Amino acid sequence: MKPQIRITSRVFLFLIFLVIATISCNTESDKKSEPSIQTDIATDSLNDIPKEKVIPELVIAYKIDSLRTSVELDSFKNRYSESQQKVIAALNRIDPSRMRVGENLIVPDTLFDDISNYAPFPKKLDIINAIPKTVLISQRVQGFALYENGNLIKWGPVSSGKKSTPTPNGLHYGNYKAKRKISTVDEAWILPYYFNFMNFEGVGVHQYALPGYPASHACVRLYMDDAQYIYDWAKQWELNSSGQKVLKKGTPFMVYGKYDYNAEAPWLQLAKDRLNNNLINEEMATLKDYVAKYNEYIKSIEPSNLDKELSVDKGTVITYN
Repeated sequence: MKPQIRITSRVFLFLIFLVIATISCNTESDKKSEPSIQTDIATDSLNDIPKEKVIPELVIAYKIDSLRTSVELDSFKNRYSESQQKVIAALNRIDPSRMRVGENLIVPDTLFDDISNYAPFPKKLDIINAIPKTVLISQRVQGFALYENGNLIKWGPVSSGKKSTPTPNGLHYGNYKAKRKISTVDEAWILPYYFNFMNFEGVGVHQYALPGYPASHACVRLYMDDAQYIYDWAKQWELNSSGQKVLKKGTPFMVYGKYDYNAEAPWLQLAKDRLNNNLINEEMATLKDYVAKYNEYIKSIEPSNLDKELSVDKGTVITYN
């Protein structure tokens, strides 16, 4: 009986040893696995972070299409849709009806149904980001641009003043407007959606024919839809009750640049240099000067702190724009 008891004790001790060893191994295994779990979580978290998409710049090349014969003109009209022909006409600063035999037209290699992708103006112009609305008119490239806080919202072709009656460059402001105005030069000329920006000189923007070069009597000609857009979008001056004093000027109209009558039309030069119509350093310097003058004007009409205090004392409610 004694030998049997001895064997049982050994078995019992052996079992205790196994239990202790198993617990020890599991503990070490858990400790070793913890960093692996944390690493896996960290890796998954990094994968979940959305990556910013890089949109490649749209590079558009241009070519000149010469409509030398009626056959080539017919071929041109069959090759492009009506909306595409309107885009091509706008890029050449002409009315679509003026696509005739003998014309040299600039044509982009990628055609969209609107002209927003062909703007000779920057999409973002930081120097005017503090101005709510701005009209730019470039006489060099015969185009206008509308900006809201420095963001380009619309552009289009123009025909500014001809060589003998050029549109005056400078910082101007929107004054008054009329849906239908009779020209002071010729009563037979009706000017739809007229928006004046030089009161005494009678200069403004309005709809009229675009021939592909500066041709007006100092005003700036536009397409009908562009003239209507500016008519609705830009702000007029604010006058006192008698209408004799300007309380606040309207939207700034910044006219700059000079058209080169001795060179090829600037848009045709895009065939050689696709960036030819972009803002140049001299023009940027001019615009900066206009912005400085605009800022001076805004400061001049802002009431002083003393004026504000007096107005509050009198119980007057003032709104500052």
